[in-house]
Amino acid sequence: MKKFVVGLLTAALFAGAVSAMAAEPAKFHIGVCTGTVSQSEDDLRGAEELIKRYGDVANGGMIKHITYPDNFMTEQETTISQIASFADDPLMKAVIVNQAIPGTTEAFRRIREARPDILLFAGENHEDPGVIAPSGDLIIHSDSIARGYLIILAAHKLGCTDFVHISFPRHMSYELMSRRAKIMEATCNDLGMKYHFESAPDPTSDVGVAGAQQFILEHVPQWLDKYGPNTAFFCTNDAETEPLLKRIAESKGFFIEADLPSPLMGYPGALGVELSDVAGDFPAILKRVEDAVVAKGGAGRMGTWAYSYGFTTTLALGEYAKSCIEKDVTPKNFRRNFKREDLLAAYNGATPGAKWNGTVYMDANTGLELKNNILVYQDTYIFGKGYLNMTDEVVPEKYLQLK
Repeated sequence: MKKFVVGLLTAALFAGAVSAMAAEPAKFHIGVCTGTVSQSEDDLRGAEELIKRYGDVANGGMIKHITYPDNFMTEQETTISQIASFADDPLMKAVIVNQAIPGTTEAFRRIREARPDILLFAGENHEDPGVIAPSGDLIIHSDSIARGYLIILAAHKLGCTDFVHISFPRHMSYELMSRRAKIMEATCNDLGMKYHFESAPDPTSDVGVAGAQQFILEHVPQWLDKYGPNTAFFCTNDAETEPLLKRIAESKGFFIEADLPSPLMGYPGALGVELSDVAGDFPAILKRVEDAVVAKGGAGRMGTWAYSYGFTTTLALGEYAKSCIEKDVTPKNFRRNFKREDLLAAYNGATPGAKWNGTVYMDANTGLELKNNILVYQDTYIFGKGYLNMTDEVVPEKYLQLK
């Protein structure tokens, strides 16, 4: 009996020790700033996944998550102050902003001035790469440059003869979008495909989102009649993606991937797919969307990225920041320790089954590389067919130099 009692006491003490260890507060904190559910839900879901893995700072965990205002352009000082407030936490060792909306550069500057020991990572940067580069340690963009070639190559692999690029003047004034369109046209010419540019209304103009979407609904059938069923379509605006997908699913044509690809981009609304019960579970989301696409006859014609870019970027940058901190990487030695393959490993780890690739951003005007600006992209997934292994393709240098 004595041995039994002693055993119970020992077990109780051990359990108490384990419990105390489990409750031990995190040794460092990582700050994550995203948009709200209404502004950029996928980015926020990535932050929630980090909290699920490592706990909330409020409860002794590692992750402190805040959201920037929906009207961040008119509330820029509030946005800057919110991000900069991460520096007030003495345990803060890294700050991630995804998406890095206007004001992020100034917020990073203030953090760096107050706390030069904090790593600063920007996801999907909205500001000029040359402006934010000196303030941040790592800047991420989706790779519009490489994808200008790869989207056309994917369309060619699927047997497309024509490619329609849909946009409007505001978007075409952006350097990366303009460069991508030129690369798409050049690639079409080299692969023997016909490139067509079609103008659509800007949803921020007087016609609004509803008017722009109606325009797409009315014109896609006309464009298919004009260019033929083996035509691939691409549009630069998220709001116009949904009606584009709806018409392609109903009739003919191809859709390789969206401007910022995700199975959530346009497909649920276009095909009436209910996903509330699988929120954040991208394999389940992909399966459900794929079933809907195949049922509509879109197998082999319609594609996406299997995982949301916004979700993955928040999650991958969080994991990468944690790894850096645990290896004693600081802003002072970050560039010496940075390896592109380590960053891509974090992205690959966040998207089982889907591969990523990436390159260093090069300024088209100066020819100079911004070593801390990394352009990333995920493999293309075609519903009913699978991955196209586009991340294994080598983009010819001549396309990367087009401007």
